[in-house]
Amino acid sequence: MGYVAIIILILVIVAAALSIKIVPQQRVGVVERLGKFHRLLTPGVNILVPIIDHVRTYHDLRIQQANVPPQTVITKDNVQVQIDTIIFYQVTGPEQATYGISDYVYGVRNISTATMRQIIGKMELDETLSGREKISTDIRVALDEATEKWGVRIERVEVIDIQPPLDIQESMDKQMKAERSKRAIVLEAEAAKQDMILRAEGDKQSKILKAEGDKEARIREAEGLRQAQELEALGQAKAIQAVAEAEKRRIELIREAGLDENVLTYKSLEALTDISNGPANKIFIPTKAVETLGSIGALGEMLKGRKPD
Repeated sequence: MGYVAIIILILVIVAAALSIKIVPQQRVGVVERLGKFHRLLTPGVNILVPIIDHVRTYHDLRIQQANVPPQTVITKDNVQVQIDTIIFYQVTGPEQATYGISDYVYGVRNISTATMRQIIGKMELDETLSGREKISTDIRVALDEATEKWGVRIERVEVIDIQPPLDIQESMDKQMKAERSKRAIVLEAEAAKQDMILRAEGDKQSKILKAEGDKEARIREAEGLRQAQELEALGQAKAIQAVAEAEKRRIELIREAGLDENVLTYKSLEALTDISNGPANKIFIPTKAVETLGSIGALGEMLKGRKPD
């Protein structure tokens, strides 16, 4: 009895182990019942019927990557290039990925290689080297059309490296160095040209500013001279006006004192007589003054004969 109980216990443990399946997150299992697809195992604890149910395979639902071995392809201008690519894919239909193709990873690699040959065969070398994005896009579109039936979605295709033959690569390096040297010479000449232009522009502006300064200085000098002349003329006018005012006032005072023109002339003659009394003094009298002095002489005689009151 003891051996029977042990055997039964062992059978129960084995049956439990066969019937209970724990599936991790982001994984699914394909269950077959008597050799036919039955259902999918979802993440968590799943119960199976021992012996009748069987887990065919598990699929990882996360984004996977497949490295495509480097491929040697020929361009449109008959140049062999070696291209290395990586494909990122995701299983979206576990049932189709199980029964639609025997190995979808192998199928993705083969389609990628065939599509790459077709794409590169329509492109020249320069287009191939500069058209990585176009190559990646064309391969992804071609893979999407084929893998849709397999329950696989192509997320992205990356062209890692494109290597032309060694001799062509050396020629390209020489061409690139020559192009860089040419570009450097052009840039240097352009810099020299700009320097000459800037220097000429600076010299031009300097001369313009100097001419403007000289012009402004001459204008200010002329303006100062004009103002000085105006002030001098104004001073002379005021001086003449002051002398005239004083002379006018003197004449008015003489008239107010009752002295007429003949008396004034006589007084002037007396002053001239006193001046001529000196031994070295000579006085020249104009002709018109002599006529006046004739009448003044009579006036002098009259004044001398006049007795004081």
